[in-house]
Amino acid sequence: MSKLGRAGARTPKFSIERVAWRDVSLGSVALVNGKRMRLTLGVGSGLSLRQGDDSGTVWAIADRGPNLKVKTAVARYGLTKLQRLSKFDGGKLMPRPDLGPTLCELKLESGKLKLVRQIRLRSPNGKPVSGLPALAGTGMEPAFDLNGKALGVDPSGADTEGVVALSDGTFWIAEEFGPSLLHVDADGQVLKRWVPRGIEKALTKADPPAKPVLPALASGRRLNRGFEALAISDDERWLYLIFQSPLAHPDVAAFERARHVRVWKLDLERSAVAAQFLYPLDKPSSFARDRAKGDVDRSDIKVSEATAIGADKLLVLERISCTTKIYRVALDAKHALPARHLNARTRPTLEQLSASDDLPSKIPVLSKSLVMSSDEISELPPDLEGMVVLSPTELLLVNDNDFSVEGSRTQFWRLKFGAKLF
Repeated sequence: MSKLGRAGARTPKFSIERVAWRDVSLGSVALVNGKRMRLTLGVGSGLSLRQGDDSGTVWAIADRGPNLKVKTAVARYGLTKLQRLSKFDGGKLMPRPDLGPTLCELKLESGKLKLVRQIRLRSPNGKPVSGLPALAGTGMEPAFDLNGKALGVDPSGADTEGVVALSDGTFWIAEEFGPSLLHVDADGQVLKRWVPRGIEKALTKADPPAKPVLPALASGRRLNRGFEALAISDDERWLYLIFQSPLAHPDVAAFERARHVRVWKLDLERSAVAAQFLYPLDKPSSFARDRAKGDVDRSDIKVSEATAIGADKLLVLERISCTTKIYRVALDAKHALPARHLNARTRPTLEQLSASDDLPSKIPVLSKSLVMSSDEISELPPDLEGMVVLSPTELLLVNDNDFSVEGSRTQFWRLKFGAKLF
């Protein structure tokens, strides 16, 4: 099926086409009330291409594994005895904690995508990386099994959400718990884990050892809103990282009022942040399909994917749930922020400044231009999280099916534009 995108005054025309894909079954879980929870592989958290790969090869990352909110377990599956767990802020049920972060190699041929292989992430000691929270305490999501038993923490655990594939066969993967960055070899072994300074003290048993490379303020990420959007420069020296949401820095109130997210340009040779930028989020009211389903506010907006389209140029995927937008952004030097804003002690913080109407007069903010909004095309599904550039005129998008815990299916869509995007 192909359908024309209705271009606005400043957005290019495009057509969309569904790419054939069959979800991979992970079996089902028997529930105490006699019902069954059917699971499928989730490949929609992030996508990447690798220089030098055969044509049509696409890399995908699956997140922590099947998980669902307590209210979903009660409403969809009738697990009323688990209602008591609602008192735990952000608590998640994990029906198959044996499943965890996985790289997937896909092949795109003749309008069809198929799974070539799965590569489970493993620690140097050979143990599979789990999807259990790496840390305990405020701001973390406690995990429980379907009997309501606490699953505890795993210092090596990861909620993998973004991926870039490098020409040497390795990968950089962004995860939300730390939040942290994982460098992974071609066989899925975690070579190193970069965390915000100070977090390594709580991860002394992590394998491999956590390296305090990232600025400490990254640990101020809001619940389930860590690293998600990841991109790599053509020369593979620069890693571009966008926080999913504003930081709760210095507090949750700052997160709730902030209208911008931090973008980091990381120098992989020096293992350091080379530059920081501010990306402006759209007004909640502009996400029409979400607004039509109920009230939305600033805290609902998130950045879920990014891909490089040239030197210091990105496509950024910004969304709530039903509405997804794609923007072009240039990280020019004049919009780089003063270095002091990488220091957690700086006041006011960027998040506090972000709520101000006159922020651009005080702090430089990136400009962005709209490429596509899913509000234009009703066929595009909710929860689009993965994006990759197939050519200067083509994008591949995928939704996160959340391992089908709520019955969702993975959908891949090819967007073809009438003019080059870069």
